[in-house]
Amino acid sequence: MTTLTTIRPPAADADWQAWMAYGLALAAASPPHHAARPAPAWAPARATAGRTELALTLHAYREDRPGPRWQQLARATWPAYQRWFRSEGTAARPSYDDCRTALRHHLPELVPTWERLTQLAMDATGASRDEAGRLLSLWCPTPFVTGCSQVLVPGPDPALIRSYDYDPALFEGVIATTDYSGRRRVLGTSDCLWGLLDGINDAGLAVSLTYGGRPGRGTGSVGPGFGIPLVIRYLLETCADVPAAVAVLRRVPVAQAYNIGLVDTAGRHATVFVAPGEDAEISTQRIACNHRLDVVEHPHLAARLRSPERHAELTRLLARGTDEAGLSDAFLRPPLRSREYGAGFGSLYAVALRPGAGTVEYRWPGRTWTRRFDDPDEVITVEVPHEPTGPGFGERHACRGRGRHPRPRHDADS
Repeated sequence: MTTLTTIRPPAADADWQAWMAYGLALAAASPPHHAARPAPAWAPARATAGRTELALTLHAYREDRPGPRWQQLARATWPAYQRWFRSEGTAARPSYDDCRTALRHHLPELVPTWERLTQLAMDATGASRDEAGRLLSLWCPTPFVTGCSQVLVPGPDPALIRSYDYDPALFEGVIATTDYSGRRRVLGTSDCLWGLLDGINDAGLAVSLTYGGRPGRGTGSVGPGFGIPLVIRYLLETCADVPAAVAVLRRVPVAQAYNIGLVDTAGRHATVFVAPGEDAEISTQRIACNHRLDVVEHPHLAARLRSPERHAELTRLLARGTDEAGLSDAFLRPPLRSREYGAGFGSLYAVALRPGAGTVEYRWPGRTWTRRFDDPDEVITVEVPHEPTGPGFGERHACRGRGRHPRPRHDADS
């Protein structure tokens, strides 16, 4: 017996998160060429700040090639990303031809997927090929910042443990399992529709990022290159180990400064500092926070982000010989965990990436959620302690972002 589920659209004035939940449920209930089937309880990332708790809902999906699920995500979030793309005027962004040329030259393996996504976005949102292709290329994007703290645990059963501190209103809250090339499965935390904040692949590589601590638009802060979420995607799509990933980071230009953490199942590890117009700086250090490797270039910003404090805590833990479990637990308490969600700098999740086991383990105080390559679609909601006040971080603190009134993402937080 087949049960048909009625999926009710949200109110007309609902925010993008409610519409994303509706679209994903609709896609799951009626995929192309299949009979309707019960829909999972899809829900978007949302942040409802009460006095002491913040409810955060995340959903995970598996879709080898971009299709109806990706289209529903694009349809629901496109107006916000479009505002971000247009925020400095479309003339400030590279042309379609320039974006295509950059992809073909630097990230050629991603070009077929980019072309498919561009068409899917056009069909789903009514966007022009020109704008959809330019936005999705992430070539010289409108500046933005993501990141926080990470520690590498190399060895026969390696792990990359990190926290992600950011504004809840700007968090996609999507965990995607994909096989875009048909040759390598990738599991990670989505950003910018097809980029990744962190993740693993089935070849045994784990990758993560932290903001590199360079504010503004000066030399070495912003320049010609790709948005870092697409670089993380590219590493996991094309690299099987740390040496291959390091080679990519030496040649691919990036738009802003970041620390990239890498571990593989052969026991190798590296932390690579990348910045526009500069050679990649390769290090074997196991810690990265929100400054360049172990060098604090901008003390005022680093102090505001508590980057030296977090770096010192991880250094202390490693010096004591803290094991993987102890390191993971440390990310659930200060100073590695932040409650300043209202300031755009709250810990949205901690995660342990284990490429050997093929698992991505998300953690919050009192809650653990593990995803594997073959896991079915799933949704969870967690409640985390919320700090109603904080120091604020410029434009991020002044506007709530990709919610009811989306805004572009600016630097200097996380």
